[in-house]
Amino acid sequence: MKEYVQSKLHNINVTAKSIDYHGSVTIDQYLLNASNIDPYQKVDIVNLHTGHRWTTYAVPGPKGSFELNGGGARLGEIGDKCVVIAYQSSDSFQGATVVFCNKYNTIESQLKYE
Repeated sequence: MKEYVQSKLHNINVTAKSIDYHGSVTIDQYLLNASNIDPYQKVDIVNLHTGHRWTTYAVPGPKGSFELNGGGARLGEIGDKCVVIAYQSSDSFQGATVVFCNKYNTIESQLKYE
C-alpha cells in the first residue's frame, strides 16, 4: 500500500486560532463534505504565507470557519491562506477531490485529479 492524495482544500483562510485547545483544525462542515474529508480524519496543513506544514485532524465547524487549534495556532495568523491535504492508502491512485476557496471560505471552484 502507498499513500496518495485523496482531497485538497486550496486557499482556505484562517478565521480564528486558539492555543488553549486540545489540538486539531476546525473546518466548515460544508467544505469538509465538498472535499471528501471526514471529521477526525488526519490532514496536513500547509500555510502558504509562512511555509509551515504540520499534521493534525479535522474537526467540523460552522460556515466559513477555518480555525487553528492547539500548537497549530502558533503556525499561522488570522487571514493566512492555507492548503488542507488528506490522504488515502491504496495500491494505486484513486483520484482526488480538489476544492478552491474564496476569501469568505466558500467554494470558488472544484476539480478532480484523475
